[in-house]
Amino acid sequence: MRRSPDPSTSHPHELVEAARSGDEEAFGSLVDAHRRELHVHCYRMLGSLQDAEDALQEVLVRAWRALPQLERSDWLRAWLYKIATNVCLTALSRRGPRRLPADQAAPGDRGGDPGEPLAHSVWIEPYPDEKLGPASGLPTPEARYEQREAVELAFIASLQFLPARQRAVLILRDVLAFSAREVATLLDTSVPAVNSCMQRARRTLDERLPDQSQQDVLRLLGDEQTRDLVTRFADAFERGDVEGIIDLLVEDATFTMPPYDAWYRGRDAVARSWLMPDAAPPVLRAVVTRASGQPALAFYRLDEREGAYLPLALDVLTVQGGRIAAVTAFRNPGLFRQFDLPDRL
Repeated sequence: MRRSPDPSTSHPHELVEAARSGDEEAFGSLVDAHRRELHVHCYRMLGSLQDAEDALQEVLVRAWRALPQLERSDWLRAWLYKIATNVCLTALSRRGPRRLPADQAAPGDRGGDPGEPLAHSVWIEPYPDEKLGPASGLPTPEARYEQREAVELAFIASLQFLPARQRAVLILRDVLAFSAREVATLLDTSVPAVNSCMQRARRTLDERLPDQSQQDVLRLLGDEQTRDLVTRFADAFERGDVEGIIDLLVEDATFTMPPYDAWYRGRDAVARSWLMPDAAPPVLRAVVTRASGQPALAFYRLDEREGAYLPLALDVLTVQGGRIAAVTAFRNPGLFRQFDLPDRL
């Protein structure tokens, strides 16, 4: 029986040759080094964790079948990105863009009436920081955006306003730092077409993105002050202290809770909304985590029949100065497993 090459000592060319001959273990060794970055690439393109997972599985199947077409082992990464981008472009051609509630309609003031929830497939989902790997620091000159900056909710939401091909070009150029010529090869187009797409895409993002990324804001605030802010916010929710919650918000803060499209802007509107605690403690418990490069809180609600706190919502916090400028509370308990959060407390 033929033994698979040892990935720790084998040259990539040897692994490619072994994989071409049907060695699944060698193929796994080849793609494992790129699996994480391909997953986050699919997420940036699609705005959904589940869609990204489905796309990645399709990428691996296509790569396995097309491996004989890979001419050189040093082209592997770009070749995988070509497959992944095409898989995502096909998926985007079959459905509309995902959004956040603030992109759907004007802010409301329904008080205790959130309206009917929409399907989860309508909304952007947050991304687990742990899946990003080590922080990459400031972006290189070839990449406009650092890795965590390019999963922030504002960035992913802004990408949704780009046509699919513009979205692909911008991510490949400004996040992954492929050259215009490389992108043209990946997308089977010309360099002038890539540059034209790039100009239009950058113009749209410049109009929609905030002046400061969350990475810049959090660096200025510092880890200690960020932890203190998040802890006080969680504690106020657990105590049912509406005044304490509101005091931690900036004056024009926004509060949203997908899959409901109702959202609120300003302290007064938020205080009157259905998003505030409506029962005496200890109804809620919070677990501090991180999502989309931002501080986050996983909230659990007491279920007396179960005798435990069960998943309720994952709140992603947008920080401005020393206060909270936006809370996007994803009321989708299915996300908790994706974030490796406990299913009960």
